[in-house]
Amino acid sequence: MNVSKDLIAASATPLILAILKENDSYGYAIIKRVKEMSENQLIWTEGMLYPVLHRLEEQQLIESYWNKSEAGRQRKYYRIKDTGLNELELQKQQWEVVHTALTRTWNQ
Repeated sequence: MNVSKDLIAASATPLILAILKENDSYGYAIIKRVKEMSENQLIWTEGMLYPVLHRLEEQQLIESYWNKSEAGRQRKYYRIKDTGLNELELQKQQWEVVHTALTRTWNQ
């Protein structure tokens, strides 16, 4: 199934924040985790992910740092900040409202 670009864009922030709440991560691993969590239904690209990561960093919701990977290569990792945890809770509440409304509408 092809998920619309609008829906992917709307869900990007809460998905990224939720992934970073689990643990610090880097770009490719975030893309892989989204694919895994969606059972291959959401396929993100680097061109879609990195602008969102940069925006979240500008908004002070996440921060980045460089660290060596297991292979010894430098990678840019991202971690959620306390402000990001607060934003994630707000996003979760908003998505629950939307989900409830859609479920009620579809079940009529």
